[in-house]
Amino acid sequence: MSLQEPMPSEESLVAAGLGVILMFISLLALSKTQRMALRGYLWSCLPNVTRGRRMSTSKTPPRSLSPEKKVLNNAPGSADYKEIFPPSSCEALKKAAESLPAAQRKKLNGKQIGQEEFRKNVIPFTADYKECGPSTYTPMEVSIEEIKALGDFPNYSELSGVALPEAYKDFDIKKALPRPYRPFRWAYHQTMSLSKLENNWWLELENTYVSRIAERKGLFEKHGKLVLNYLPGSELACKEIMENALQFLCARYPQYFSFTHSKSEGYVFHNGLLHNETVIKDMHPLHVLLENVPEDFAVMLRNPEDGCYYLRAGLLCSALGWNIDMKLGLQLKEVHGPVPDYKAKMEFSMDRYFSRLSADRPIQRGSWGLEVDTPLFMPPSDPHEKLREHQLPSLSLSRVHLRVDWQTLRRLPLSGAIIFNFKALFTPIEELRDEPYMPALCMKVLKEGKRSVMEYKNTWHVEHVALPALEEWAREQEEKGVVEKGWEVHTLEESPWFPGWEEKWHRKQGF
Repeated sequence: MSLQEPMPSEESLVAAGLGVILMFISLLALSKTQRMALRGYLWSCLPNVTRGRRMSTSKTPPRSLSPEKKVLNNAPGSADYKEIFPPSSCEALKKAAESLPAAQRKKLNGKQIGQEEFRKNVIPFTADYKECGPSTYTPMEVSIEEIKALGDFPNYSELSGVALPEAYKDFDIKKALPRPYRPFRWAYHQTMSLSKLENNWWLELENTYVSRIAERKGLFEKHGKLVLNYLPGSELACKEIMENALQFLCARYPQYFSFTHSKSEGYVFHNGLLHNETVIKDMHPLHVLLENVPEDFAVMLRNPEDGCYYLRAGLLCSALGWNIDMKLGLQLKEVHGPVPDYKAKMEFSMDRYFSRLSADRPIQRGSWGLEVDTPLFMPPSDPHEKLREHQLPSLSLSRVHLRVDWQTLRRLPLSGAIIFNFKALFTPIEELRDEPYMPALCMKVLKEGKRSVMEYKNTWHVEHVALPALEEWAREQEEKGVVEKGWEVHTLEESPWFPGWEEKWHRKQGF
């Protein structure tokens, strides 16, 4: 409104005010799904914005998502994921360019493009980025020209906003034990139960490093594509997660890992624990991980045809009852098809979460089960699987182990891929005896957990041995005053730990 225009009358102001009030009342009457649909419609009516400014329009998840806050209304929404892109990496790219040589920095300034042009030039789902034109873009609004200008092993901490870990200089691989994860929850609901990733502990090494690497390589030699496989279009994402992982190892454990670079060989990764070297350019990125990182990685890529995420590559040596070959190429909801309550309680929220996850907010979570011995990889029809069909009368308590799959989820800043990674940790169930509240919590879930969830968890085959022991230890803890008598079983504030966990963990490592 200019100063020359007449001021509105008092009557028109009152009418406008009433209109605004009625509009808000109408909005409050809409369901959450309807409000999302309306927001999407209004956004689609706005004119194109220039590259680098879309970042503020994408909602990102809070840093901590508790089970109680996960999914209050998971009814299918009308959101069109095809029109939803992850938060842009443009600003992070500009920041990362500031520390690069002038010639390299010039190629990273980036020209301004509208959203319509960007969407027309998004990299095809199955395309190898190395064969795409310079003006092709990843879902993160990063051009192939810029990716090639960055070169190998760029500064991912600046690109993602996730700081490198602190150097663990006192770390001794011979004594190292994993932290005692105990992700027991009650009331037990089938939710993702996410929390912010602890940067220092993304890739946690332990004293089994050498033997575990050998075991995983043996699994690949025996099973091949059942544990390592990839589809066209995953090339950039596989390279990116490999480089992220090796940068982490060098920063966290500098006494064991390092890089050198030469014109003839390019980057060479030096592994002081295995006493070998890996010439990076000579090996597929997933094989580099297989040779050096004892964790599993699944690569989920956004399909521009529908905006949904699909499993396109993976190194999975720790799967029970399935393998990468069974799931490769499937959409997120299809990958989780066998999970109880996934469709009803988690499908919509997880699709939405994946569509908006930003690169600077990796998360962590844990799942658990009970196993006979320590099976790492158990594809369908594996002989060890037969142990799950019976309750062996002769089964000793010493053979029962708590298996925790400690998992992380992150978005990569260049490819936009979402990486799900995890490691399997085994603990003799007898360790729970002196851990406050743990016997009662575990026993509560085993006895009263939702039947479909517990059948999926598949603990029945050891419960005839585990439950009597847990019951005895829970009673023992009350009698000794370790826990309060008659305490109401619930998720602990320390979860996924227990009171005094650090003291026990340090003591077992000889600190």
